[in-house]
Amino acid sequence: MAVHKRWITLILSALFSGCLIMYHPMETGAAFKINRFYYEKKGEVVWDLPSERKEVAITFDDGPNPAYTNEILDTLKKYDAKATFFLVGRNVARHPAIVKREVAEGHELGNHTYTHPYRLPPSAYKKEIDATEKLIEQYQKNQVKLFRPPGGTLNKPIINYTIKKGYKILLWSWHQDPRDWMHPSASSIATHVVSHVRNGDVILLHDAGGNRQETVKAVKMILPILKKKGYKFVTVSQLMMKHERFASLFKQDPDLEPFRIFNEIR
Repeated sequence: MAVHKRWITLILSALFSGCLIMYHPMETGAAFKINRFYYEKKGEVVWDLPSERKEVAITFDDGPNPAYTNEILDTLKKYDAKATFFLVGRNVARHPAIVKREVAEGHELGNHTYTHPYRLPPSAYKKEIDATEKLIEQYQKNQVKLFRPPGGTLNKPIINYTIKKGYKILLWSWHQDPRDWMHPSASSIATHVVSHVRNGDVILLHDAGGNRQETVKAVKMILPILKKKGYKFVTVSQLMMKHERFASLFKQDPDLEPFRIFNEIR
């Protein structure tokens, strides 16, 4: 009960102060306050990318994991859907074949640190980002590098360092976190995503970090429903390059992919 009361207090505080409290339930008491309106206006932290087009970006955190990622990739391929995978570096090192497949099938890679820490000294956290960046660049060289902090936890040192490194910090649409990390049913996950969908949504899902079988099932439900509604599934960079705030970051060639894939996948 105390945890629930604290969660309600954090939300109310955020609403009245104009600040965003990034709070992860696995880290009770670990809260980092940033002003969403300040960072969003500057374009340094992205939550969603409103669009007139019926396009959404599905993102997957914590992978790759052979138990779940390959099946998700099969479903994405079936519906001609592209996604953005925020990778944990140690999982990249363990499962390079899956990363190669993600790239070969047109998906985008983002940085999600090396070991998925929630609380580290700044110097150690920077090493996590750098180590994963080196791994990702062996498979894909992005025009715009994307970083998503574990649990969405942010503070000024993390923001300043990632910006200095040339990253855009990508979180997710507030209304598109079905909390699959709490192991709800597949139908619950799918219902949440489908019932809340808006053009330009950044949808948060997970393909590792626990039992993700319900997420795998949910993806098989979400894609055909949204496709029937006329939605297209694109990468985050594909949304960004069509957004007036971020279009200038990309080479202005309509035939150019938003990320460059090495000719020879290593």
